[in-house]
Amino acid sequence: MLHSLAIWLQSMYPELGFLRVFQYLTFRAVMAALTALLIGLAFGPWVIRRLTEMKIGQPIREYGVQQHLAKSGTPTMGGVLILIGIAVSTLLWFDWSNRFVWVVMVVTLGFGAVGWVDDWRKVVDKNPEGMKSREKFFWQSLIGLFAAIYLAFSVSETSFLGVIQLFFRWISSGFSTELPPRADLIVPFFKTVSYPLGVFGFIGLSYFVIVGTSNAVNFTDGLDGLAIMPVVMVGSVLGLFAYLTGSTVFSKYLLLPYIPGAGELLIFCAAMAGAGLAFLWFNTHPAQVFMGDVGALSLGGALGTVAVITRQEILLGIMGGIFVAEVLSVMLQVTWFKYTKRKYGTGRRIFKMAPLHHHFEKSGWRETQVVVRFWIITMLLCLIGLASLKLR
Repeated sequence: MLHSLAIWLQSMYPELGFLRVFQYLTFRAVMAALTALLIGLAFGPWVIRRLTEMKIGQPIREYGVQQHLAKSGTPTMGGVLILIGIAVSTLLWFDWSNRFVWVVMVVTLGFGAVGWVDDWRKVVDKNPEGMKSREKFFWQSLIGLFAAIYLAFSVSETSFLGVIQLFFRWISSGFSTELPPRADLIVPFFKTVSYPLGVFGFIGLSYFVIVGTSNAVNFTDGLDGLAIMPVVMVGSVLGLFAYLTGSTVFSKYLLLPYIPGAGELLIFCAAMAGAGLAFLWFNTHPAQVFMGDVGALSLGGALGTVAVITRQEILLGIMGGIFVAEVLSVMLQVTWFKYTKRKYGTGRRIFKMAPLHHHFEKSGWRETQVVVRFWIITMLLCLIGLASLKLR
């Protein structure tokens, strides 16, 4: 909004030359991060107070880690604070004509709405199940498929009209139209290794990345500050990739696909980083508020969508290795337990408790040790992701 306003004012009053600074993407990204950070810090105490007054407290499982029982009643659904910071800051600083930011915003707020309903039913309606798994998965899939289908054509074209034309051309061709090379699956650390996906392959992979990342972040959100800092780090690196992918000069030099308009996602990623750091101020141990599903599902969906647009799905899996490990630990634990129960009559476990962070707690690590060590691992993985820019 401020970008468009500055351009209009400069066209009306040429003497206001200082407004040219609003055209610089890096300036607007810094301001978006600061705006989201200040919004979070300013409204955080009020949000926590309101959640406490509404008795929206986190229930703690009695069969879980015993040290966590003291957290019972801590306000949850604090993810609304993150979403407010991201939405307001992004709307203020990004170019409203950019279609990529809009689709990321739709996914983020859509997954946030699903998480809100789930949290509300658990905490306010006292329904321990919240949304039924099938219902939650249905709404996640609906949003994920919408984004995946739109991005299959949006990444391949440079304008909204081109997106519509390509979509109808694909239908009229009997679903056989191929996508351009910039829509291929890119293998990091190699110069020219990429795999054509086709429309259906692109949609399937994008759906898996968006919905899978959303749930992976949700599984990771189990300790004070554990999920939010990796989200900030991974999101910041993806923002850099978006900036480079949207630049004709940098994308050519670094052998990245040039995707016009992708650079504007730097604004969204910067706002997400600022809002995340503000939330961490209140979520650090001992946490004053938890983000809940409303925050975890939305942030995961946002990361997945940005990774799809910048064609860095594999790199997201590398940098978000903690998220991958967390969701795999749950899948392995459940699968092995069911298999051994059928075979031996008694279910057996691979980990002392899943997700993975609880296994380390059961092994004697203190909560802060688990959190900080997972942060360090994420930082190292993000550095590996950055190294891929030159190691090709």
